[in-house]
Amino acid sequence: MSGHSKWATTKHKKAIIDSRRAKSFAKLIKNIEVAARMGGPDLAGNPGLELAVTKAKKTSVPNDNIDRAIKRGAGLTGEVVDYTEIMYEARGPQGSALLIECLTDNKNRAASEVRLAISRNGGTIADPGSVSYLFTRKGVVNLPKNGLSEDDVLMAVLDAGAEEVKDNGETFEIHSEPGDLQAIREALKEAGIEYDTDEVEFVPSMQVELDVDGARKFLKLADALEDLDDVQNVYSNADLSDEVQAALESE
Repeated sequence: MSGHSKWATTKHKKAIIDSRRAKSFAKLIKNIEVAARMGGPDLAGNPGLELAVTKAKKTSVPNDNIDRAIKRGAGLTGEVVDYTEIMYEARGPQGSALLIECLTDNKNRAASEVRLAISRNGGTIADPGSVSYLFTRKGVVNLPKNGLSEDDVLMAVLDAGAEEVKDNGETFEIHSEPGDLQAIREALKEAGIEYDTDEVEFVPSMQVELDVDGARKFLKLADALEDLDDVQNVYSNADLSDEVQAALESE
C-alpha cells in the first residue's frame, strides 16, 4: 500500500509486510519483465530495467529469479510477456479515495477481481476521473531519521529538485517531480544519507482523517485489494491519527 500518512506504520507493526514477501517478489518480478520488454535486457542501456532490478535486489529477490525475469521480458526464452496497465478509482469509508494501479495480462480478470474486492469490503467503484483529480504523480523517497534534522535532509536534496521534506514521525518523506527522482537519489548518496524506498507515486492533495471504525473498514478494503495478483499499488488519501492507530493496535 502506498499512502502518505501514518497509517502505513500501523501496517508495518502488524507485520503485514513480512507476511506478503512472496507477493512483493511477484510484483517486483513483473516490473522487471515489463522494463525488459520495453527497453531490452541490457541494464546499462535501459534505466527503467536498472531501477527495477535495484529495487528487487533491495527487497532480497534472488538473483536467479531476476535473471529469468529479464530474459523472459526481453523475449529470450520464447515466452510472451504482455502486461497492460489499468487504473481503477474507488471510494472508501468516510469519503476516503483510492487509486488502484493494476498490471495484468488479463484485463477482464483484473476488472472482475478488483470490483469484487471493492464491493465485498464496503467500498464503491468511482467513475473515471472522479477520484484521480485528488492525486498528483510525484517522486517520493522515504528515509529513516537516523539523527538527521529536516534541514539536514532538505539541504542535501534541494538543488536536486526536491519540493518538500515531510516529517512522518519516525521517517522523512521527500517529494519531487517524477523526473527529478534520479537526481534526488544521487544527492542522498553523495551526502551519505541512506533511504528505504524511492518510487513514483500518486500523492493526495489533501487527506481525509478516519475515526477508528472508518480506519478498520478502510484497512480491510485496502488489504483485500493488495491481496490481488494483478494489483501493483494502492494509493489513498486516508489518514489515521496517532490515537486511531493506538486504538487499532490495542484490538
